[in-house]
Amino acid sequence: MEKEKKIPSWFIYFFGSFGGILFGYDIGVMTGALPFLKIDWALTNATLTGWITSAVMFGAIFGASIAGQLSDRWGRRKMILLSAVIFMIFSILSGLAPNNGTLYLIVVRVFLGLAVGAASALVPSYMSEMSPARLRGSLSGLNQTMIVSGMLLSYIMDFLLKDLPEAWAWRVMLTLAAVPAIILFFGVMKLPESPRFLVKTGHEDQAVQVLGYIRDSEQEVQDELTQIKTTAQQETAAAQAVTWGTLFNSKYRYLVIAGVGVAAFQQFQGANAIFYYIPLIVEQATGNAASSALLWPVIQGVILVAGSLVFLVIAEKFKRRTLITLGGSVMALSFLLPAVINKLVPDASPMMIVVFLSLYVAFYSFTWAPLTWVIVGEIFPLAIRGRASGLASSLNWIGSWLVGLLFPVMTAHMPQAAVFAVFGVICVLGVIFTRFCVPETKGKSLEEIEEQGTHHGRAAELKDADVTD
Repeated sequence: MEKEKKIPSWFIYFFGSFGGILFGYDIGVMTGALPFLKIDWALTNATLTGWITSAVMFGAIFGASIAGQLSDRWGRRKMILLSAVIFMIFSILSGLAPNNGTLYLIVVRVFLGLAVGAASALVPSYMSEMSPARLRGSLSGLNQTMIVSGMLLSYIMDFLLKDLPEAWAWRVMLTLAAVPAIILFFGVMKLPESPRFLVKTGHEDQAVQVLGYIRDSEQEVQDELTQIKTTAQQETAAAQAVTWGTLFNSKYRYLVIAGVGVAAFQQFQGANAIFYYIPLIVEQATGNAASSALLWPVIQGVILVAGSLVFLVIAEKFKRRTLITLGGSVMALSFLLPAVINKLVPDASPMMIVVFLSLYVAFYSFTWAPLTWVIVGEIFPLAIRGRASGLASSLNWIGSWLVGLLFPVMTAHMPQAAVFAVFGVICVLGVIFTRFCVPETKGKSLEEIEEQGTHHGRAAELKDADVTD
């Protein structure tokens, strides 16, 4: 019998995070496609524009939740494969939309969103469970690098295809999303399953083999295996009785609120208003056609990729909460200052808001963008990780969907500076939430983080008991 070849760790980490490319491409592609679609179908209704743009995010709400649960039963790897297939099929169907088929396009993009949402839940969990504690921030950050690389790729393709006739341009842009899905499918075919999932399902020998691919020594493999087995044994009985209500009992509530809250704040802070609508934002600011402003998304994409690379360098040098606080503070100022300046200097350049948005993107790119998914991958105990990660991703997508749906409506009735000021206030609330509700997870094993949450839960129980007495 031929000896099985060892899978290189770089291959595991690269394709383990490659699902982010799909996630990012479809976030970004509509940015360039929408101006051409609006011309081709003579779209003037702000609500319909919002629905077409946000349909993927609406589907992702459910895809994230379903994938989180099914991955606990079938494994992370199989669910990532299924996501790639769904993504490929519905990307192609998006490009085949009949003329003025608004409802068709919305429905197809909702189904496409199932795959996008699944990737958002599965990739952080997989990368977190494959990564050693000392590198988990950097390796989990690869997911964000893949997401923003997918966004930049879609922006570049949109820019290169902008000279096609309107009816062809947006269709080709949307259809090309199938290409990274095909690459992901064949890459994941060679990936191993998560060792934590393998231990949990009784495949210890396979778990040892996988750990041998990604750990430096036999001793490190055995130490981690022992730690995983101890946690798995403690959680097996609890996992059998886990329900949605379990997530908020005193044992898990603290960590669940922290992880889910960070995921929700990331989107309600308004980042995707920029990523989905930057050509239309520039159009409203300058009066030039949105279809001629497709270089701005490329600029934003370059900033995002640069920021994600900065994060890979600094991820293990700063505490998670320190970076979150820094990023959220500058992001808040970037949204609030244009409104203040417009009040003080009414004839200020309309492009000022675009400059401040670029500053927002720069700080978002190496703080809230990658750290949200690092924290989501780290903070939930094994027994509830699938459900809790799915819930966090779903709330993240609810925020993304609402921002995508409501931003065109808000800007139709309010000045752009006022709309972004609203998001600035939410950024401030996100910083406050992080300082008071989110524990530090840098450099701690998944088991240590769980123990920290358990101690907090016991303290909460004692406090409740004192109040009752």
